[in-house]
Amino acid sequence: MKVIKFGGSSLAAGQPFQNAIDIINADPDRQVIVTSAPGKRHSDDTKVTDLLVKYAKLTIEQQSTAEVVTTIFKRYLDIATYFGLEAAQISFIKNALHQLPEVTYPDNHYLMAAFMAHGERLNARLMATILTHLGVQARYVDPKEAGLLVSDEPNNASVLPVTYDNLARRSFSPTEKLVFPGFFGFTESGQIATFSRGGSDITGAILARGLRADLYENFTDVDAICAADPRIIPDPLAISMMTYREMRELSYAGFSVFHDEAIIPAIEGNIPINVKNTNHPDLPGTLIVPDAGFEPTRTITGVASSNRFAALYLHRYLLNKEVGFTLKLLQILYKYNVSYEHMPSGIDDLTVIFDKSQLNDVTIKDMLADIRQTLQPDTLEWIDDYALIMVVGEGMREHVGVIDKILAPLADNQIGVHMVNQGASRISIMLGTRQSDAAEAVKQIYYQFFIQEHLLIS
Repeated sequence: MKVIKFGGSSLAAGQPFQNAIDIINADPDRQVIVTSAPGKRHSDDTKVTDLLVKYAKLTIEQQSTAEVVTTIFKRYLDIATYFGLEAAQISFIKNALHQLPEVTYPDNHYLMAAFMAHGERLNARLMATILTHLGVQARYVDPKEAGLLVSDEPNNASVLPVTYDNLARRSFSPTEKLVFPGFFGFTESGQIATFSRGGSDITGAILARGLRADLYENFTDVDAICAADPRIIPDPLAISMMTYREMRELSYAGFSVFHDEAIIPAIEGNIPINVKNTNHPDLPGTLIVPDAGFEPTRTITGVASSNRFAALYLHRYLLNKEVGFTLKLLQILYKYNVSYEHMPSGIDDLTVIFDKSQLNDVTIKDMLADIRQTLQPDTLEWIDDYALIMVVGEGMREHVGVIDKILAPLADNQIGVHMVNQGASRISIMLGTRQSDAAEAVKQIYYQFFIQEHLLIS
């Protein structure tokens, strides 16, 4: 049995919906279907999720919502009309939209989560309705019915372990298609809570593990995961196969094809993942597999960069001799509810790397003042212009001198490296550079390992 998930662009309009249905019908093993909310039909379009956010805000502000409800319903109606369905046959969608403001929510965060989740919820119900209309035995399954339980975090929920027990007890006909909405589950108190945005990937992985699928197929709008960002490297090499660990490392540094938390349930369940293109379903895509038994064919699998980071540089003589120095620093970060990403250090120096999304100017100013007063460093510098580059590959463990091959072309092109850190797994090397150098660094590393190395082998 396969779990198959479609992204928002794959379900944005009638023709993409038809493409998805053709894919479902092409393989009888594709039994469990996970839907996203309808995405953009063109560059100037608005995602249904964004329309639902607007609907929620207008509801909170007690403003008129008639226009936005009409716009949302029309998105679903246009898809239904493509398949010959009339408005009356999908009246459940309009009714559900009108009922959203009438529900009592614990607070506005739960209200927002419930509104946003209905992009996926209504699209799954529409998919089941269309499949049935086309003569396919299909059934909508709500997360509440399935027992998909999540933590009490309305917009950043985590799956509860009991979910897998609930899913394992489910039985269904081998000829039946089950359609699940992605992106959300229910708290133990019965409230809707969403995963972080892009969380339909997470739902797919949860179902793949819980239902013990043989494969989790994730259909999106790219032919495969590439070895580098196509915005930086024109026509980069497609990755045919990679490990869970490689995908996690590359997602962390900017690979946006796959939600970086989504594969955790698949890893736990040892479920292979196939990332494919809805528009070119016959292409092999990228297969993401367990680490055990994997035989790499290249030194590195991919290189990625992200500019979402900032760094704190701290220098103090004999820092390494002072017991509790790092503990004091961590206590200050805890005080400001700030987590750190990495903390490379030397005998007198320490750098702390942060994800800037959790910081603002006030927090930075107050936190730095606290660090100066408590730790009294000789030098304290905040580096806002910071990028991380991840060079990742299972093949790195089998080759000597990989770091030299990475750094040499950067030095030749006057690209300064502020930090080098190799993970304990030895399948990734992290570099810190200035943001303005990140794209060129990716180009040079890609050329060294995917062009130059290939020429030498040939």
